[in-house]
Amino acid sequence: MSGHATNLRLKLPAICFLLQLFTIILFAVFVRYDRETSARLWHEELSHHNKSNRDNDFYFRYPSFQDVHTMIFIGFGFLMTFLKRYGFGSVAFNFLIAAFAIQWSTLIQGFFHSFHDGKIHIGIESMINADFCSGAVLISFGAVLGKTSPIQLLLMALFEVTLFGINEFVLLSVVGAKDAGGSMTIHTFGAYFGLMVSRVLYRPQLDKSRQREGSVYHSDLFAMIGTIYLWLFWPSFNSAITAHGDDQQRTVMNTYFSLAASTLATFATSALVNGEGKLDMVHIQNAALAGGVVVGTSGEMMLTPFGAMIAGFLAGLVSTLGFKFLTPILDSRLKIQDTCGVHNLHGMPGVLGALLGALVAALATQDVYGDGMADVFPLIADGSRTATYQGTCQFFALLITLGFAVVGGSLVGATLKIRSLGSPPDTQCFEDQIYWEVNP
Repeated sequence: MSGHATNLRLKLPAICFLLQLFTIILFAVFVRYDRETSARLWHEELSHHNKSNRDNDFYFRYPSFQDVHTMIFIGFGFLMTFLKRYGFGSVAFNFLIAAFAIQWSTLIQGFFHSFHDGKIHIGIESMINADFCSGAVLISFGAVLGKTSPIQLLLMALFEVTLFGINEFVLLSVVGAKDAGGSMTIHTFGAYFGLMVSRVLYRPQLDKSRQREGSVYHSDLFAMIGTIYLWLFWPSFNSAITAHGDDQQRTVMNTYFSLAASTLATFATSALVNGEGKLDMVHIQNAALAGGVVVGTSGEMMLTPFGAMIAGFLAGLVSTLGFKFLTPILDSRLKIQDTCGVHNLHGMPGVLGALLGALVAALATQDVYGDGMADVFPLIADGSRTATYQGTCQFFALLITLGFAVVGGSLVGATLKIRSLGSPPDTQCFEDQIYWEVNP
């Protein structure tokens, strides 16, 4: 058993009870079913607007929601089980903070996007958006995996979800940027927020736990379960809230081909940079997914299938090279201890995806989009802005996201340094026994 007492017997129940009670009270005061969920309001729709139950948005969005939900709780959870002695913490803390984040984000996003007559109106789309927000928190979790207590993680989720909601509102509603699959709002924000938290929580004596940071054969195999789930469902993730019809199908197709291309790039690059041409499972587990990240912004745009392949291939290449060469530099020179390599899977591909989105937006023409311009770029369609201006707004949205992530992550990291939050000592990081009952 671990020789270090974390004293969570009262602290963890207290924070869980307080957060849940506070959330329940806020739900009771503010949250209501939307028109398509309320028994009275939906049946008024049926009788007064000549609709049938098949017109309810639930039937269009729920399959995508289930895919996204699977990614959040299985995909992200098992992707982080590569640590040989931190499997419980990887899956279960992922479970814990995601369960809280979807509740808190329903409130935060609701105040910004669906607040009418003093109430937040929620439905299937708000559930998808809550999962998206929790995805950003789980990305940040990957940067501090094995080095933080569950109390620290819950507090990080509390603050990060709030900042996520503000950043998302600024980007989508104030700047008018497009980011359906979240290259900026989810991946870039989550990665750089987590990296800054990790930087502030830097552990100079972490070498005392380095022997536990690696993987073993079966832990890498478990992590591949997460990879495959994420890879399979990523087209649903990127397309979940796009407009019905051609927009959703185009997003699925672009993500589909981008993921395929990033996988080939990952295998090729991994063999190229490793001795004797052997593959590194860390590269395969992570960089093969970069194709999903890189088309998060541009997936619903007229990227073209070959454009999606080029983007995916570049993302897989950059991500693999990052794992091989950049992660050690971040650790040794910048003092950023990135456990899961979120900078390589989410950070750099997210920035690349944001830049790609800005480029494709700037090149949008009426000839290419036709009447579909109103779905993808409504402000261009109604004459409020030009394609060039839209592309410029997309670029500035990236800068705003980086600003929120860097400043917010630094401030939250400073808050999490409070000693009473049950953080593990440098000698017992990446170790389940400090927080779990583990059978020998």
